[in-house]
Amino acid sequence: MTSWGRAIRLGLLTWLIPFVVAFLVFRWRESNRALFESVMAVTVTSTAIGLGLAYLRRCPTAGAREGLSLGVVWFTICVLIDAPLMLLGGPMHMSVGAYFADIGLTYLGIPLVTWGLGAARSMVPIGSSDAGPG
Repeated sequence: MTSWGRAIRLGLLTWLIPFVVAFLVFRWRESNRALFESVMAVTVTSTAIGLGLAYLRRCPTAGAREGLSLGVVWFTICVLIDAPLMLLGGPMHMSVGAYFADIGLTYLGIPLVTWGLGAARSMVPIGSSDAGPG
């Protein structure tokens, strides 16, 4: 891990942003569960992309390994903050199995995204102007 402090700070945001969105749209969980789940998946994924790019931008030699490590740190932060809220109280009172089947599984997208960002970064030479087709 190139910058533990930065990874942890951004990891806290990786949890906080979806939490705030979930709070804002929580009423949809009962009235329109499919919409709620879709909004949360998009929120978690877009947060991981945006913050992953912000982290990796400052790590010129980062590759797939750095991206995967970053995602595992963020996944761990999200679960360590989120699971007690959902299992020990909070709005949903979920079982451990239900938590990991519903919320925890969504968080597994985070290391996949950051791993992919790191891998993609290592494929383009630093300073290259090749931004793809267009």
